[in-house]
Amino acid sequence: MFDMYQGFASYKHWDFELFNYTPADYGGVHHAAVRISGGSVYRWLKFEGGTHRVQRIPEVGLSSRMQRIHTGTMTVIVLPQPRDVDIQIASKDLRIDTFRSRGAGGQSVNTTDSAVRAVHLPTGTVAECQQFRSQLQNRDAALRVLRARLYQSIMGRQRAQTHAARRQQVGTRSQSERIRTYNFSQDRVTDHRIAYVTRDIKEFMRGGEALEEVLRLLQENHEREALLKLVQNIS
Repeated sequence: MFDMYQGFASYKHWDFELFNYTPADYGGVHHAAVRISGGSVYRWLKFEGGTHRVQRIPEVGLSSRMQRIHTGTMTVIVLPQPRDVDIQIASKDLRIDTFRSRGAGGQSVNTTDSAVRAVHLPTGTVAECQQFRSQLQNRDAALRVLRARLYQSIMGRQRAQTHAARRQQVGTRSQSERIRTYNFSQDRVTDHRIAYVTRDIKEFMRGGEALEEVLRLLQENHEREALLKLVQNIS
């Protein structure tokens, strides 16, 4: 998934800035945070936020009788990056912690306390960055993420009433728990929001034209729903 989004950023000629990359003990990624900037980034990626499901047969580590389909999930969070002037954080409301960057296996990747954790005291919101050797660069990056999360929280409160009303109208959809499924054993990707199915999962995971196509269809579907809602309100 991480490689897919990195590939899509390259395909769209966007900047892909790594903030945090924490390997999982059993392989793969436990957590990653990036900043993607460029033309219409949020317009393209906002529909990626949600729960993604993967169905696959592990290639190694299991006996033949254990070679069955395993299902896993991952959460993708997409936050718009506000301008610095949008969110003002008073110094009295901010705590900055420094610590040593950690790599795979818990080993320190440098000998100075260059990693930074920024904490917004009134809300308990936390953001950290350990990607750079410079503490100042990590601090700036962590504060950008913190502002984005605070901005998202504020916007979320403003949208809550509208969202509640819409939810009462459309009901709860089972697909809302998983927006997309990647089925490796059947070489199939399914986007449950628009009943979209495509084959050649390896090509899809490269993050090129195949991912662009489903994102374009999601945009069109969103515009149709918005227009339908407008017509219903007028009626």
